[in-house]
Amino acid sequence: MPTVLIIDDNPSIATALDVLLSLHDIDTLYAESPAAGLAQLERAPVDLVIQDMNFAADTTSGEEGCALFREVRARHPDLPVILLTAWTHLDTAVDLIKAGAADYVAKPWNDERLVTTVKNLVELGQANRALRQRVQRERRQKRELEQQYDLRGLVWRDAAMERVLGIACQVARADVPVLITGPNGAGKERIAEIIQANSSVKDGPFVTLNCGALPSELIEAELFGAEAGAYTGAGKARAGKFEAADGGTLFLDEIGNLPPAGQMKLLRVLETGRFQRLGSNEERQVKVRIVSATNADLPAMIKTGSFREDLLYRLNVIEIALPALARRPDDILPLAEYFLGSGKTLHPSAQAALLHHAWPGNVRELKNVMQRAGLLARGDVILPADLGLPSAPAAESESEPDKDAIEQALARHGGVIAQAAAELGLSRQALYRRMERLGISRGA
Repeated sequence: MPTVLIIDDNPSIATALDVLLSLHDIDTLYAESPAAGLAQLERAPVDLVIQDMNFAADTTSGEEGCALFREVRARHPDLPVILLTAWTHLDTAVDLIKAGAADYVAKPWNDERLVTTVKNLVELGQANRALRQRVQRERRQKRELEQQYDLRGLVWRDAAMERVLGIACQVARADVPVLITGPNGAGKERIAEIIQANSSVKDGPFVTLNCGALPSELIEAELFGAEAGAYTGAGKARAGKFEAADGGTLFLDEIGNLPPAGQMKLLRVLETGRFQRLGSNEERQVKVRIVSATNADLPAMIKTGSFREDLLYRLNVIEIALPALARRPDDILPLAEYFLGSGKTLHPSAQAALLHHAWPGNVRELKNVMQRAGLLARGDVILPADLGLPSAPAAESESEPDKDAIEQALARHGGVIAQAAAELGLSRQALYRRMERLGISRGA
């Protein structure tokens, strides 16, 4: 049951509020002075404070209420506070609203309006507390991962990426093949580097081969090497990637592009550790950890006969699915700031534009956008127009979010006003005013 703390020197006020709120399944605590109220806040968590503006006898200035509010905000920055005020204190209440008070209620209050306000703010307070707890937990888990494993300086914040890293680091020491799946540009090679850095062969070589960047007739030579004269242009013998990666890790990107003959030979190497160079009958022995990656649907390719089913079973002893950047939105702004570098900052409206973009090119696209913006922006503050995104406003000044933008932000954050306001670059109060003006309900 949510709990509201009432701080008022008049017990009858507290009793009236207790009766009213109890009818709506809201519990109350009571303190008759600012000192008692602050002490109560230290003893037990509450979801909302309703406080009077005057406490000492014959005092009408509201100074005690102002001091109490500022002390509550200093100790509990995210705790919603409703001010109980007489008409003579409305100017003071408005000033405190600008300073962060959630709302004010004039005496005598309207029961229906007060209950609606309390319910909305209690919900917001609980959501903020849950958000703080989640953020604190994620930060703790992030620190633990960074302290325990070598993450190669990876920039990340999203819980989805935390799960990926947790799996990658957990399986890194197991001497089994790993298949990383995910869209192009999402960072599959970085995950492969992290697996290598935390593996038993971390001091060995890390060799990469993009199976989609070479003609099919050359891929086998790249993988296994070739003797002189094995193919047109092979003037001398050369070692392949397997020999280069002996004692370390071989990362095979775009494994779905490996031709059938290469698939067959790769399967044999995975089974025996042995292979032959093109044009040679001599078998060579290597010990290589295989990490492969693809954005292709390998099971569908198996059905069409373009990929070997037995090879897939060998490659994906462990499969790590790396989500697209759009599916880990909490990574967008940290990565954007990292790619932008020092000396320039993102305007809140530019942050909102980055969060709204679909990022079909994933992290690679984000890097290009931020590097271009850093070079072309005329000032130290990056505006939406500097990003060059299709949805970015053309104007260089801050733009007020429209109804669609607000509704989309609310939907992304489950109706939590504080989170939606932060994304839009607004205060909670400013967002409430826009929602009321545009006729947007909290459930939008």
